[in-house]
Amino acid sequence: MYWLKKSLFRKLLIGMLFATVVPLLLSSVIAYYTTSSSMKQQVIDLNQNAMEIISNNLKIYFQDLNMLTGSFYADTELMSYLRSEETPALQKISIYNRVNAMYISRPEFHGVRYLSKLKQQSFTSSDVGNRDMDKMLEDYDDIQGESIVYSVKNLGDKRILLLQKNLIDYPKSTILGTLNIYVGLDEIDKLLQSQILKDNAYFLMINDQEQLLYTSVADTAEAKGIQGNLIGNKGSIEGQMDGKKGLFIYINNTNENLPFTLVKFVSDSVINESAYKTLNRSTLIQLLAIVFVVVLAISLSYFIILPIKRLLRSMARVEQGNFDIRKDSQRMDELGILEDRFYIMVRNLDDFMNREYRNRLELSTAQLKMLQAQINPHFLYNTMQYIGTIALKMKAYEISDKISELGSILRYSMDFHTEVVMIEVEIKHIEDYMSIQMGRFKNKLSYTMTCSPDAVSIEVPKMLLQPFIENSIVHGIEQGRGHGSIQLEIDIMPDDAASRILRIRITDNGKGITVEKMETIRKEYVEDKLHYGQNGIGIINVLQRLRLSYGSDFTWEMTSIPYEATIISLFIVLNSKEAMEEIQ
Repeated sequence: MYWLKKSLFRKLLIGMLFATVVPLLLSSVIAYYTTSSSMKQQVIDLNQNAMEIISNNLKIYFQDLNMLTGSFYADTELMSYLRSEETPALQKISIYNRVNAMYISRPEFHGVRYLSKLKQQSFTSSDVGNRDMDKMLEDYDDIQGESIVYSVKNLGDKRILLLQKNLIDYPKSTILGTLNIYVGLDEIDKLLQSQILKDNAYFLMINDQEQLLYTSVADTAEAKGIQGNLIGNKGSIEGQMDGKKGLFIYINNTNENLPFTLVKFVSDSVINESAYKTLNRSTLIQLLAIVFVVVLAISLSYFIILPIKRLLRSMARVEQGNFDIRKDSQRMDELGILEDRFYIMVRNLDDFMNREYRNRLELSTAQLKMLQAQINPHFLYNTMQYIGTIALKMKAYEISDKISELGSILRYSMDFHTEVVMIEVEIKHIEDYMSIQMGRFKNKLSYTMTCSPDAVSIEVPKMLLQPFIENSIVHGIEQGRGHGSIQLEIDIMPDDAASRILRIRITDNGKGITVEKMETIRKEYVEDKLHYGQNGIGIINVLQRLRLSYGSDFTWEMTSIPYEATIISLFIVLNSKEAMEEIQ
C-alpha cells in the first residue's frame, strides 16, 4: 500500500472509483440475481405447460396401444380358434395372419408374439431375425390378470417398450394366452424431438419403479441420478448434465394403465440468458461511469494536486537553503490560503536564520576552544607509557605489565580506522584483557584458550570475542558464585570440497542464561536492529555485525545449564577469500 500512501492523486482516484463502482456493482448483482430468480420460475412454468401437452399426447398414444390389444376380441372366428385345444393348419395360418396384421399396423412395432396357453404354441412376427431379436422375443414375463403390463426391454443397445396382455375367455376367467407387443420409440421420439433445444434433454420413465424408457442423450447417468427424487405431480430439482448445471423439470402422469414421468433438463445458460443480457448492459454502463470518474479525477488533480505539488517544490528549495521563492498563484480558496501562509513562514524563517547565524557562529567558536582543551588519545597513550616507565624504575613489574596491557587494549579499542583483523590479533587482545581480569579475580577465575593453526590467519570483524568473554565474566561469574572458568575454542570444520566452517565456541560455568532471556536474544536478533543501553546487548550487536558481514553464511547457537555450561557457538562459512574481501 506504499504506492497509495505516497500519492494524493491515487487516493482521490481510488476513492472516487470505489464510491462509484461499488454501488454500481451491487445494483448489477442485485438486478442479476433478481432477474435470474424470476427467469428461473418463468422457465419452470413455461416448460411445465409444454410438458403437460406432451404428456397428454403420450397418454393418448399409450391408450391407442392399449385399445389395439383388444382387437382380438372383435374377431369371433379368431376367438373360436384360440379356444380350441387342437389347432389345424388353417387355424394356425389364421392366428399367424392376425398376429402379422397387428405387427404391420404400426411402423414402430419391432415384433408381436402370441403365446397360447391351451395349445402351448407361440405365433411370432418380427422385423429382424438376428440374435438380439430372437433373445428379445424369448424374453417372456408371466403375468396375471387382465390388465396390460408395461416394461422396458433392450433390443441390442436400444430400449423398447414391451406391452403384455392376457386374453381372457369371457365370460369365463380362463386365460387363453398372452399377447406381447414390442414397441419401438420412434413415435415417442417424434413427440419429444420438436421440443428439444440446445442444452436441453428429455427423459421418459414408466411405472412406479421409474424405469428409464427414453432419453434424448447418450449418457444416462444423469437420469439415473434423479430417479427416486421426483416427489409430487410436478416440480424441479437442481442438478447437472455433461458438466453443465441446470434444472430437471418433471411431470408425473398417474395414468391407470401406465403411470409415467416426463423429465426435461434445462441448463443454467438458457435460464440465465436474459439475466446475462441485463448484466452486460449494466457492465457497459459501469465502464462508461468509470471512464467519467477517471476524467473527473484527472481534472481534480489539475485544480487540487497541482498547487500542492508546486508547494512541495517550494519546500524542497527551502530545505536546500534557498529562501528566495515567489508566489505564482492567486487562488482564493483553502489551497491559496495555505500557499500564502507558507510563503509568510518562509520569509519569517529567513529573518530568523539571519539573526541566529551570528549567535551560532559565536557558539561554534567557543565549542572549538573547548574541544582543543580535551585530552586526545595520543596524550593518554603517552601518559600511560610514562606511568609504566616509573613503575619499572620503582621495580613494580606487575604494575608495568598491567599498564602495558591496558595501553594495548586502549590502542586496539580506539583504532576506529581498522574494521577487520586476523584472529591472532583478536586473540592477543583477549589475552591482554583476560590478564587484567585474572589479576582482579586472582585464583577465582581460570581461562583456557585453544586455536587451530589453520584459523589464526583468518580475518574476522574487529572486537568479535571481547563482548562474549566480558558477558561471561560480568553476568555469569560475578553475578553467580563469584568464581568460575571460561574456555575459548577456535577451530576449522570441513563442510564440503568448496568451503570450510570457522567455529568459535565460548563456554563458562557461571550463573547461566534463563530460557526467557535466550528467547529475548533470539527475538531481538530476528528483529535485525542494533540495541543500546540494555544489559547484555553487546552480544546482540556482535551477532548483528556478523550477519551484516556474512549474511546467510553465519549461524549461531546458544545453550545454558546454570553452573555447569553456558555455551555460545558461532559458525562462519569460509568460501575462500572472496567473503572477507566483500566485508572489507
